[in-house]
Amino acid sequence: MLAIKLKRIGKKGQPSYRVVVAEKRSKLSGRYVEDIGWLNPTNKQFNLKRERAEYWLKVGAQPTDTVHNLLVKSGVISGPKRPKHRTKKVEAPTISRGAD
Repeated sequence: MLAIKLKRIGKKGQPSYRVVVAEKRSKLSGRYVEDIGWLNPTNKQFNLKRERAEYWLKVGAQPTDTVHNLLVKSGVISGPKRPKHRTKKVEAPTISRGAD
């Protein structure tokens, strides 16, 4: 299954990302099928090849949450943004066994 995800590039402390189409279970720094854009979070700029993103979505590639939010922001897909951080699971209360 293909996924549209971010691949980190750039120096230490200066992150920059490429938006790539790759196998979902591949490593982040591994091989990719196509490079369709870039993201620079330090100055909040990004560029996306709109036609290629639409093509890969039509073929069946699934975007990650962050890439989904970028696609919504650029107008490639419509709908609400996905939350970045997931909520933690509620742990069951522990029963303490005190010495009575």
